[in-house]
Amino acid sequence: MMPRTRFLTVTRFLTVFTLLAFSFASCGGDNSTQQGSQEEEPATTTSAKVSSCVGDADVQVPGAEFQEAACLADLTTEGTQETGHTNPKDWAGLNAKETENPSGVPGLQIDGYFPDDSRTNTNSEHNHDSQFVLRLPDEWNGKLVITGASGNRPQYANDFIMSDWLLDRGYAFASTDKGNTGEEFYETGENPGGSIAEWNYRVEELTRATKIVVERYYARGPRFTYTTGISNGGYLVRYALENTPELYDGGVDWEGNLFRAEGPNLLTYLPPAVKNYPDYADTDDEEAFEAITEAGFPAESEFLWEKYFDTYWKLSLEGYRKEFDPGYEEAEEEYDYLARPQEVRDAVGRVQNTGALGKPMITLHGTLDALLPIGESSETYRGLVEAAGRSDLHSYFAVEDGNHVDGFYDDYPDRLRPILPCYRAAFEALEETVEGNKPLPPGGFLSVPEEGGDVVNQCTLEETT
Repeated sequence: MMPRTRFLTVTRFLTVFTLLAFSFASCGGDNSTQQGSQEEEPATTTSAKVSSCVGDADVQVPGAEFQEAACLADLTTEGTQETGHTNPKDWAGLNAKETENPSGVPGLQIDGYFPDDSRTNTNSEHNHDSQFVLRLPDEWNGKLVITGASGNRPQYANDFIMSDWLLDRGYAFASTDKGNTGEEFYETGENPGGSIAEWNYRVEELTRATKIVVERYYARGPRFTYTTGISNGGYLVRYALENTPELYDGGVDWEGNLFRAEGPNLLTYLPPAVKNYPDYADTDDEEAFEAITEAGFPAESEFLWEKYFDTYWKLSLEGYRKEFDPGYEEAEEEYDYLARPQEVRDAVGRVQNTGALGKPMITLHGTLDALLPIGESSETYRGLVEAAGRSDLHSYFAVEDGNHVDGFYDDYPDRLRPILPCYRAAFEALEETVEGNKPLPPGGFLSVPEEGGDVVNQCTLEETT
């Protein structure tokens, strides 16, 4: 088998995009964009005619190794769950159960994968990474949205919280699994940080290919192209608008993960939380509590810590430590990022965010996020944007009582607020900026409405203080 590093370098020349240095293949930190032909031999294609399509269902995805197309009566999750064109496990827990979503959007869905030699994604029984999904509605609005999966989830992760709503508004939609998935995502990179570098590479790959597919299918290219994502997907939005802004017109970053070589990052604030939470849980130890809050976790989020410790903290610390610092052999909870060798910080630095945005972006982050603490992530990122002199391209909202995943709202409806409706309001505001020549909204503290109401499905950005 061709070594992974050489394989990705060859693929880069065949498909036209940038390969970076992180996210769940390493090219030694090369951030340049390579130009080449996307007219390779057609991918293996199968078609499932469920409905009719407005264009050619056999349209080829440039660079894809395999694809299968289906003309579906409904591209939203209400329909795709019935036809097997989504996987609910990919998006489980990301939304409040009372979230209202549209349905009944006919069109073409293309599933497939790009060349890759890792096998962490088992969706559609392919056992192949770099899987993607493209959805092309019959009633197209002339616009395109590109997303990457959150966490270490596969390509359908954004189906319920993003794809349904966007399709109903007429958008073409595409999502990637980022090139690796699952708890051992770090195994796919040749060098430290390489698995995460692939995330960025795969997003650019998908963007370039999807633009061509849209133009071929609808006989005209997209008038506007947006990128959006949540958590690790939000990181991808930031990176894309910093490094390849020419591909997009704007983006919405929903609580993006922040990587900085000198910190903060997950390896600076997770170790104190993982180390001290057991003592706090067993004895209410005040010093343990202070250690967790001093690491950046809001004291007001304490009621969530048990869930986050069990679900996210330990797993995330181990995964990201093995991704950036595989040579470390001591206990995870004793990890001291700033005391580690320079090459560890260099690995993070090759995939870090800079704040040097090239297109408009709106960021939202919950004040009770207990995985990516707001002060260690989006607050810091806002400072990077200001330092880079790009404040005019950025709007930042702190969402009161929002946490990292809206699914926890169902357990604490009196203490949490879903971010999804505010995300949708932010997307509409971005459209007005990009397409209506209006300034970005000023941002600010997005407080919970005093009169209550349907916070699961309603939000207005005018609630800011």
